[in-house]
Amino acid sequence: MPPIIHCVRHAEGFHNLNVAAHALHDPLLTAKGEEQCKTLQSTFPSMDHVDAVIASPMKRTIWTALLSFAPAIKSKQLKVYALPELQETSDLPCDTGSKISDLEAEFKGQPIDWSYMHTPPAKAWNVKSGKWSATASAVDDRARIAREWLYSRPEKEIVVVTHGGFLHYLTEDWMDKHSTAGKGWRNTECRSYTFGKNPKSGRPILLETSQSLAKRVGNDTPLSREEQTNLHRVNTKQKAAEEKAYQKATGIQAKV
Repeated sequence: MPPIIHCVRHAEGFHNLNVAAHALHDPLLTAKGEEQCKTLQSTFPSMDHVDAVIASPMKRTIWTALLSFAPAIKSKQLKVYALPELQETSDLPCDTGSKISDLEAEFKGQPIDWSYMHTPPAKAWNVKSGKWSATASAVDDRARIAREWLYSRPEKEIVVVTHGGFLHYLTEDWMDKHSTAGKGWRNTECRSYTFGKNPKSGRPILLETSQSLAKRVGNDTPLSREEQTNLHRVNTKQKAAEEKAYQKATGIQAKV
C-alpha cells in the first residue's frame, strides 16, 4: 500500500527576510525559523508514526527536517534522506544548492543519508542546467520523478521537507500560489496526502486528505483537477517571464 506523505515547507531562512537576501547562496535558518521548527515538532500529530524523513539538500530544508522531526529521527534511528529532485524551482543564489562536500562538512555528525547525492546523476544537482534547470518543464519532470519515487517506498508514513514553490509542482495544487511571496505555503506549514492515480496516464498523484484540506480551506470547495490543470498551465507560461522580470528589477542574477 502506498505511503501517507506529510509535505512540509521549510522554516524561515535568511532569504525570506527581504528581496536583497535572495542574493545569499544556500542560506541557513533564522532564529525565528529555528523556533518555528520547535513549534512544528510540538504540534505535528503523527510523530510516532513517521518512519522516513526526506528533504531537499538545501541547508534550510535539511535543518528544518533535523530540528522539526528530531523525536522520530532519534527514537527510530532514522536518517534524513537527501533527495535533490526536491530542490526549489528558481536559479537564484538563494535557491541554488551547495556542493556535496560542503554539505557533508556543514552537517558532519548529523543523521543524514547522502548516498544518492554521490551518484552520477545527482552530482550536478546544483548546476541548474539540464535535468536540474529552473525551466518549468524540468521542474515538472523532477516533481513527477519525486512522486513516483515516493509512491514506490515501503514505509507507511513519510515526511517530505521541501520548498514553497516546488510544493505546487509536487502536489499539483496551484490554489493560493500568489498569496505568500508567490507561494501558497507558509513556513513550516504541513499538509498530508495519500496517493491516487492519474485517470489518463495512470501515474501516481498526491491527494490531500480530507482532514488536512479542512484545516486550511474550511467549507470552501476545493478546485477540481481540471481547474488545477488550467492554473498549472497559466503558471507554467508565466514562470520564465516572471523570473526574468524579477532579476531585472532587483539586479539579482541567477547563480550558474
